[in-house]
Amino acid sequence: MILVLLVCGIAVVALVVLGLFAFGLRRRLVQRSGGTFDCSLRWDAPGADGAEDTSGKGWGYGIARYNGDRIEWFRVFSYAPRPRRTLERNAIEVSGRRAPQGEEELALLSDAIVLSCVHRGARLELAMSEDALTGFLAWLEAAPPGQRVNVA
Repeated sequence: MILVLLVCGIAVVALVVLGLFAFGLRRRLVQRSGGTFDCSLRWDAPGADGAEDTSGKGWGYGIARYNGDRIEWFRVFSYAPRPRRTLERNAIEVSGRRAPQGEEELALLSDAIVLSCVHRGARLELAMSEDALTGFLAWLEAAPPGQRVNVA
């Protein structure tokens, strides 16, 4: 009986270690090509009527990666090798920026700036550091000639 419990305990510990290793390996593979930054995302964000939702609900922590004229967003706590969301540069419209308020301060990283955007009619919010925000806005403005870009 003790041997069975010992073997089960070792198996559980091995599975936990293997799962953590897989999270780390996936993050390394996503970051391998460069151009990545920590970015929280809230898709179909409330507040289309101008009222902001500061409850902190709906935010997903992730990693964003520049890939040509797209940004690929990966969830941190996922094993999926593909991005969860893909944002095309010519379809992103930035409508404003603000500091996290209320419970959002607990849901987001400490130095995050919230960027309100519209992508193909869907309202979304991105939260990133000041440095990542500067790079993101520069990437948007660096669109090839002829592409419509709105970076309010």
